[in-house]
Amino acid sequence: MSRTEEVFQPALVGKKIPILTLDNKWYKLFTKNEYTSEIKRMEGEMNELLKRQGKANVESKELKKIKKKTMDEIVVLADEMGKAPSKKLEKKMEELRRLVNECNEKLEAYEEEMVELPREISQLNNRLMLATMDVCYRKLQKNNQELEEIENWISGIRRELKKKVVRKQEKEAMIQQLYSYMHDIFGADVIDIFDMKYNPEEKYRKSVEQIKGGESAKSGVQAGKAENAGSGVQPQNSESAENGHQK
Repeated sequence: MSRTEEVFQPALVGKKIPILTLDNKWYKLFTKNEYTSEIKRMEGEMNELLKRQGKANVESKELKKIKKKTMDEIVVLADEMGKAPSKKLEKKMEELRRLVNECNEKLEAYEEEMVELPREISQLNNRLMLATMDVCYRKLQKNNQELEEIENWISGIRRELKKKVVRKQEKEAMIQQLYSYMHDIFGADVIDIFDMKYNPEEKYRKSVEQIKGGESAKSGVQAGKAENAGSGVQPQNSESAENGHQK
């Protein structure tokens, strides 16, 4: 048993499914390749059924208007024939009755069609929904698989990155240890003697300068706050200053 028969069809039981071809969101579900010939064919059939339903509704209303007008004319004509019957009036009466009968026949056909069309539309809409569910299921499966592959790749990269960071720290510690020992013996010439491109001392100096620079900036901010507090001046943000100016 296919997934459509086993899962999708039972899921539609008791569900009121909107007409899919009238829903703009439905069209956004498919790419060009996913818009299969079967779905395209059913879409065309659905649009044709909806046109027939619309035509039946409109023409049925028009026929009812014509029939009512004709019946009113028959009533008036019957009074005239009762007062002064003539061949001309009889011929006109026959024409009006023929028109009423014609309206009745067409109305009966439209009424049958208006009973049958909703059933056909509902059945076709359900088949179209099943085809849509099948496409969406395969699309979800594919995207979930690709998502899992991407997540695994990201996890692998993170693990590899952590390993690289640890190795980097180990290398830096080893270089620092070797450099310190050689520096004690040879002094600053150790850089040239061992052709070192990585200078632990220089890196350490820059790190210290960055830390001191951050601390100086922080001290300056705190000093400014203390000065404002001593003078009784409260700092204002731009919004407060602007409101004060407006007042």
